[in-house]
Amino acid sequence: MKRLFSLQSFSIIIILSISVMIIGVIIQGCENNDKIQGYEFAKLTYAPEVPDPILRSHPTKVIVNLEAEQVIGRLADGVQYPFWTFGGRVPGKFIRVREGDLVEFHLHNSPTSTMPHSIDLHAVLGPGGGAVASQTLPGHTSVFTFRAMHAGLYVYHCATQPVPMHIANGMYGLILVQPKDGLPPADKEFYVLQSEFYTTGNYGDPGLQQFSMDKALAENPTYVVFNGSVGALTNSNALQANVGDRIRLFVGNIGPNKVSSFHIIGQIFDKVYDYGGANVTQRNVQTVLIPAGGAVIVEFTAKVPGTYLLVDHSIFRAFNKGALGMLKVSGEKNTDIFSGKQADELFTGSQQETHSGPIDENNSITPLDNNTPASNGNGIQAIIDKGHEVFSRTCIACHQVNAQGLPAIFPPLAGSDFLNADKDRAIEIVLHGKKGPVTVNGKSFNNVMPPQNLSDDEIAAVLTYVYYSFGNSKKIVKPEEVTKVRNK
Repeated sequence: MKRLFSLQSFSIIIILSISVMIIGVIIQGCENNDKIQGYEFAKLTYAPEVPDPILRSHPTKVIVNLEAEQVIGRLADGVQYPFWTFGGRVPGKFIRVREGDLVEFHLHNSPTSTMPHSIDLHAVLGPGGGAVASQTLPGHTSVFTFRAMHAGLYVYHCATQPVPMHIANGMYGLILVQPKDGLPPADKEFYVLQSEFYTTGNYGDPGLQQFSMDKALAENPTYVVFNGSVGALTNSNALQANVGDRIRLFVGNIGPNKVSSFHIIGQIFDKVYDYGGANVTQRNVQTVLIPAGGAVIVEFTAKVPGTYLLVDHSIFRAFNKGALGMLKVSGEKNTDIFSGKQADELFTGSQQETHSGPIDENNSITPLDNNTPASNGNGIQAIIDKGHEVFSRTCIACHQVNAQGLPAIFPPLAGSDFLNADKDRAIEIVLHGKKGPVTVNGKSFNNVMPPQNLSDDEIAAVLTYVYYSFGNSKKIVKPEEVTKVRNK
């Protein structure tokens, strides 16, 4: 019995020793996963691109190089602005690090800069978010280090006095501190940042515009845009995805004054990380509020093909100040989810019968020969097709699908003597809007048409489409004609 007891005791001791060793290895492994291992240079991307997800399971030293540059660039078609930037563009480059990383930040100030610059990263725990340590003279580099301790999506911006002016001129971007366990897989990730510009001239005034302190103090922006300029996310610059793609948007709003009501027309955000935090806080959301100096992460799945509009739902900003983008989704239709238009009914009053029938989408367009000369050399039909797309998203609401307008409210474009009489006048109205009385086909109208936030190519295409449709005079409007009127 005594020997048996000794053997049992020995076995227990051995088992306990092995268990302690295993637990020690596990603890040591956990400690190692929190220790800095090696180093890497951060891959930075311009909007709307996002760096690839970080797959490593340990923190590392991440070296970030970012240059403050002052450049003259495009704010809108025919409009230039003296931007102050991080990386030569507005917004600044997207930075992606992992929770727990040690970030060594190198802020370079271009020798061509005319003033000091700095950076305040909202992801930093330290005085000024790094601004105190990064005040940098032209031709100099400042270096500081911080630990990325809190996962989330954060804004960064210049914090050199006068701080509001440095922000208003374009010095901002986003930094993502990716959670240790990563984010759920997504097929597409995009970077969108809303901002305001305060110019001495009015919206669309051509030439080099300067910053207006009066407008900034009055919080009356001339432009409200996504990714630094009017049209940065439209047409050929639109975000691209396919039906079935899981889409994640990293959306920031630098302000510097206005709150953003971010919305995608025709989509619902099934996951929202409010205020750019690390956790999903809402589901099935139509519009998200983003404070000035804040951010949000939204996710959804594209289920139906088509063009979806990104807007600030303070809606005049979208259609009159530039806060408009596009997401173009390609793929097979799904009529179980969305049928598209099935009929166009004639309605003459609640006591009257309606007449309906199948739609003929081409009933207003004269068939064209693709060999017809056009300004771009690709045939007039390509211009007509583009113009039809622009008409469908900008003109139909007032002038209606058949261009007949609304009696006593909106004048007709179909067979319009006013439109056909003067091509330059038509361009001028699309560019700069019109208010006051007009007479069209012998009838008087007195309303307001706002200026349209369209490029010269878009204006040329939509006017050509209208001229070639609805019984009009088949004039061709060339982009250079629009440019000439814009600059006049």
